[in-house]
Amino acid sequence: MVYGHSDLGRSEVIDPITLKILVAGGFGAGKTTLVGAVSEIKPLRTEELLTEAGRPVDDVAGVETKTTTTVAMDFGRITLRENLVLYLFGTPGQDRFWFLWDELATGALGAVVLADTRRLEDCFAAVDYFERRGIAFTVAVNCFDGAARFPEEAVRDALDLDPGTPVVLCDARQRESVKSVLISVVEHAMMASAVRG
Repeated sequence: MVYGHSDLGRSEVIDPITLKILVAGGFGAGKTTLVGAVSEIKPLRTEELLTEAGRPVDDVAGVETKTTTTVAMDFGRITLRENLVLYLFGTPGQDRFWFLWDELATGALGAVVLADTRRLEDCFAAVDYFERRGIAFTVAVNCFDGAARFPEEAVRDALDLDPGTPVVLCDARQRESVKSVLISVVEHAMMASAVRG
């Protein structure tokens, strides 16, 4: 709870506005890392070890050092201002877990589509999902060490995004970088909501 003072000097409780944001993207794009980097609480993680049985369906090309995967969701919380709290829900990246997305998306203000330029095609499904459902999203290009850097317009063209969809570069390990992404999502979602009326 946040406390404020009225003109009469009495203390009153001000309930914060809480907003739900999804964090989606391909397998190994950094969704769990992003939620963990910015969460002010210990994030809830539902990670399991990658196994030999999953080898035929989990393409680790480009992310060979990955040893775990999210099987349900990641959850974190961040307070952007004293009266604005974001609840972050990280989605699983593999298509066999997409049945969870509809539940996770219920009530979401907006989303982050985390993209890895080494495997850009892996985020097409998330872009398509949010476009079809009219959920405002920002594409955040996770700048992995050693990965080629591309201008925002090149990423926009490659993903065939609508002109108003924000594309930002980020480092999913860095709190301030992730906060900038989340601010972009909230601002974009609020503008989209105002346009829809």
